[in-house]
Amino acid sequence: MRKRFLYYTLLLFVVPMLTNCTPSASVAPTRLPATPTPTSVAAPLPTPVPAQTSQQKTISVWTHNLSGNVEGDVLVAAAKEFEQMQSEYKIDLVSIAPEIYADRVTGSAQSGSLPCVLEFDGPYLYSFAWPGYLQPIDRFVSAEMRADFLPSIIAQGTFDGKLYSLGQFDSGLAIYGNRQYLTVAGVRIPTFDEPWSLAEFEEALEKLTALPEVEHALDMKINYGRGEFYTYGFSPILQSFGGDLIDRQTYQQASAVLDGPQSVAAMQHFQSWFQKGWASKSITTDDEFYVSRKVALSWVGHWMYNPYKDGLGEDLVLLPMPDFGYGPKTGMGSWSWGITGNCQDPAGAWAFIEHLLSPEEILRVTDANGAVPARQSALAQSGLYGETGPLHLFVQQLNSDRAVPRPITPAYATISTAFAEAVENIVNGADVQTELTQAAQKIDQDIEDHQGYSIE
Repeated sequence: MRKRFLYYTLLLFVVPMLTNCTPSASVAPTRLPATPTPTSVAAPLPTPVPAQTSQQKTISVWTHNLSGNVEGDVLVAAAKEFEQMQSEYKIDLVSIAPEIYADRVTGSAQSGSLPCVLEFDGPYLYSFAWPGYLQPIDRFVSAEMRADFLPSIIAQGTFDGKLYSLGQFDSGLAIYGNRQYLTVAGVRIPTFDEPWSLAEFEEALEKLTALPEVEHALDMKINYGRGEFYTYGFSPILQSFGGDLIDRQTYQQASAVLDGPQSVAAMQHFQSWFQKGWASKSITTDDEFYVSRKVALSWVGHWMYNPYKDGLGEDLVLLPMPDFGYGPKTGMGSWSWGITGNCQDPAGAWAFIEHLLSPEEILRVTDANGAVPARQSALAQSGLYGETGPLHLFVQQLNSDRAVPRPITPAYATISTAFAEAVENIVNGADVQTELTQAAQKIDQDIEDHQGYSIE
């Protein structure tokens, strides 16, 4: 039987997530310049629909976005538009404050009173799918529709060979650079096809730190604090060194992987960037790259494009993730939609999700939050992410094997917490091998405590 130990995972729903991977409310992306969208996207928001009639079916939908939040406002508009197009349905849209979202979802999951449609952060869906709190959506998704989504979206939404969720947008990790500093320091500007090697990357950090205008070459967003960004932003370093957070063949142990020689080497290099003064653990704001310009490079996601572009103008350049020996790797994943196991009208629930996943709605929400559109057909219409757009690099990375989903296991919550704690200690000078071994042991213990998260 499946062991329904979900409470420990859902507590992490309150951990800020990029997802759109945005690390915290303080760094939420500002509205990006409008992207070219179909006429329906630019049209005025729909007018209110008539009151529910006895013939209407109600679809309950929970979201962590609130009215006044850009994504929340777009979602409200999308629900009203759906009701106009599908008059037999009434959307009961419930916005739950982020600080109580975890408790609300946890309690409802355990009591069997979840809504029909649930929004959740991508890597945490496995903790819902494992005990049966979600139902697969494969039967609703045509081969043509599936092929239109970014492969990263499909990878994130799949568990035990079944598709459980799809999202309107994805996230991306890259390095923003100050073109002027790179030129003066004589540092090659890398491309998607020719990224920096480890030696080039560290040489660039040394050269850039030597510039009189620069205090530290690299902002690693340590100011975001221990949390989901530490896993999202720094596990790609492990993977590019040939290590990882867990054995992905069996998902049964982190030992010898997270604390194996390749992962240890990765985090030793990471630690050395701080010890040599190339990166700083004392940066407390987001503005040293684009306001004071005391930093030459910023290791962060798509959500910082707007302020960075406003601050640096033509000096801003977007750089691909480096290749530390096993290929460049990037973080990915964001909020997505699924149908709960207790939903009595899964076809109606899917009809609403399908509406949210239309290219028009995807463009509407990504115009508001600046995230990466999840479908190729929407990307083709995006002024930011299309082939000639300034952020197309994120799409190139997500469309390749460089995008690595966070571990596809219900143990992910423990993995993320343990690794983030190790990262914090490593930044502060702790022994790398010791920290990674302790993290691996915590993860292995969690897996053992849950009988390997086996599915029977």
